[in-house]
Amino acid sequence: MTQNSAYKARYWHMLADGRMQCDLCPRDCRLHDGQRGACFVRMREGDEMLLTTYGRSSGFCIDPIEKKPLNHFYPGSSVLSFGTAGCNLACKFCQNWDISKSRDMDRLMDQASPEAIAIAAEQSGCKSVAFTYNDPVIFAEYAMDVADACHARGIKTVAVTAGYMHDAARCDFYAKMDAANVDLKAFTDEFYIKLTGSHLQPVLDTLRYLKHETDVWLEITTLLIPGENDSDAELTAMCQWIRKELGSDVPLHFSAFHPDYKMPGVPATPASKLIRARDIALSEGLRYVYTGNVHNQEGDTTFCPGCQTPLVVRDWYNIERYLLSEKGRCPVCDAAIAGRFDKRAGGFGRKRIPIAIREYA
Repeated sequence: MTQNSAYKARYWHMLADGRMQCDLCPRDCRLHDGQRGACFVRMREGDEMLLTTYGRSSGFCIDPIEKKPLNHFYPGSSVLSFGTAGCNLACKFCQNWDISKSRDMDRLMDQASPEAIAIAAEQSGCKSVAFTYNDPVIFAEYAMDVADACHARGIKTVAVTAGYMHDAARCDFYAKMDAANVDLKAFTDEFYIKLTGSHLQPVLDTLRYLKHETDVWLEITTLLIPGENDSDAELTAMCQWIRKELGSDVPLHFSAFHPDYKMPGVPATPASKLIRARDIALSEGLRYVYTGNVHNQEGDTTFCPGCQTPLVVRDWYNIERYLLSEKGRCPVCDAAIAGRFDKRAGGFGRKRIPIAIREYA
């Protein structure tokens, strides 16, 4: 598919009543001709489903990989990040609402073919390309084409996603990904229904699928919202589920909420709550637990689960110490550290560099 094609989307079928059902995610939008799905970017036109944002982006930026956040996927490396517009969830606390909730297609000023993105990543020295800012599930066809172009040039691919997908699309999509950070937004269906307009179970299904049926490197992020998903009981139950169903080696990130979008009256998450959540996760047997959006060097650091040696010491996104071997082993006790590692850490640091893909086309 090229940038100038009709961008015919996959994952749909016709219903007996003449409507078209989108089969990409569990929303199962049923569309009459000319209607768009809840994500707003997938539209029925006649007897076709179109992806209206194929080849269009809200912007491109080179970030540290730790910002995705991925702490066990080539630490210190740079990642070319981009998103489009729209979302298949309706999170009242969205931290990127100006992009994910946008219905203004004119905001998508940057246009780039999959090949141009791969060339830009290669020439910029990026280890990977991340589909982020809004959920790549809704632009799956574009993301998969970009992933193919990246892999042809030795560039890795990363999905930053809420994991809300149906089985067939999930299988196709993650066959193209090297790593994923999945938002596990809470551990109750009540929270998902009330604050995201979705359900918990499909996300748990995605997490199980990634861990047990793919080679995709997986990390999880939970945004802690005071009074909504941060109780000790809920955090304990979530961590117990992760350990039982996914194993103790899946890194878990707790990040801080700030008042925004439809929840401006909820206070920001205090650093003490993130530290408390990390302590709970560690006490439940998870080996790699991190705090985000706060300055907490202990919560940024990767420790050996065997001897507790600090192996990757971070200050925000700067790596100040890196002791891992290329095979990801502790030099003190030879314990294996879960992840994908190079012999040396990258040196990208805390930089954030916006770029224009057209320069590379």
